[in-house]
Amino acid sequence: MNLRLFLYGLGIWVGATLASRFAGQRLLHPGHGVGTVILFVASFAGTAWIVRRLCRRVQLPREEWLGGAVSALLPTLLLDPFSSAFFPLVFPNMAPEVAGVFGGWMLICCAGGLLGASAGRRSRT
Repeated sequence: MNLRLFLYGLGIWVGATLASRFAGQRLLHPGHGVGTVILFVASFAGTAWIVRRLCRRVQLPREEWLGGAVSALLPTLLLDPFSSAFFPLVFPNMAPEVAGVFGGWMLICCAGGLLGASAGRRSRT
């Protein structure tokens, strides 16, 4: 595990969780499928870009980017299951019906980060 990337990921998680707690109701709306798809696509691409940029920033060798992505995404993977399980308590400003959408949003972000770190990698075979 790369501690610097983990700490970057933790900082991003704290900032994003606070932003969602105070303004998340502007992003997630029950029954708004088109908005959800747009949010998912933008978040997938954005997380892919951020993870690639972070791996470059810490000067991680290219062959270690996938592990670096796991380090950066680990706070989301470990902490957001609790955010989802206790959704009304953590995000009182959002409708409880969007808890599943929130969980999907976190999964799509993690998928984007993993793809961002692994896209363009060359096989050593």
